Amino acid sequence: MLINMTDVFTEEEKSVVKEVPLELTSICFQGEDFRILEKSPVTLTLTNTGQGRASIEAEVAVKVELKCDRCLREVTKEFTLQFSAQAVSPDVADEQEQDEERGFLEGYQLNVDSLISNEIITCWPMKILCKEDCKGLCSVCGKDLNEGKCDCDTFVPDPRMAAIMDIFRENKEV
Repeated sequence: MLINMTDVFTEEEKSVVKEVPLELTSICFQGEDFRILEKSPVTLTLTNTGQGRASIEAEVAVKVELKCDRCLREVTKEFTLQFSAQAVSPDVADEQEQDEERGFLEGYQLNVDSLISNEIITCWPMKILCKEDCKGLCSVCGKDLNEGKCDCDTFVPDPRMAAIMDIFRENKEV
């Protein structure tokens, strides 16, 4: 969704409140697309702060379908965003300011989907788990250990004892 900000940039201290639909259907993060399950309309407050600058305040709630990092089950994560950003009119912006806004401001057009997408990515969790005590997958057979134990040998020898174990394997006698 593109919003023309010409009227906001041209009138000093002008403030506009808009509620617009979010057109995003997925979020691309680290080379993977994540489907958006639910989304509320975006409430925007656009305010001219003087000298060709505008303040953008936004509120939105989005539910995204993610995968658990341990067991790969589908997990629904809700992002409730309430944030502000700054925009500079193309007439007064220098190159550095244009680079900072390149993601969501194209000339006088505010790209709402890009603005929200960038904010979701900055709020993305470091580790996504279906539950705090998720046991993950068996490293041998791939069974989901949350559903029960498997019969695989998961014994991991102490690496400090590896040299002694090699002696026993070679000589088979002590």
